[in-house]
Amino acid sequence: MNSQEKANKIKEILDNKKAIDIEVLKVEEKTTLAEYFVIATGTSITHIRSLAGEVEDKMEELNITPKNFEGRMSDSWMVLDYGSVIVNIFSPEAREYYELDKLWK
Repeated sequence: MNSQEKANKIKEILDNKKAIDIEVLKVEEKTTLAEYFVIATGTSITHIRSLAGEVEDKMEELNITPKNFEGRMSDSWMVLDYGSVIVNIFSPEAREYYELDKLWK
């Protein structure tokens, strides 16, 4: 699975779990961190954790595991690093505060 397919699959997983305002940003020309950022919002800490867990579980079914998973104890932001694709799941307040969408567009 290439990076774009991986990003689109993650977007589909998040959409199926009712994430809000999902964005897939192609950032490969702006940073060496990744080729794509997937950014989404959860409605509560429970929803944020559920979204992150669902992405991790569904991607593992495809034999794709994150290189890193940050924010398991956070109540506002979780990050799953799939190498070429980085997934950011925010609370509404954290997403507004960090404005990654605007930063990387």
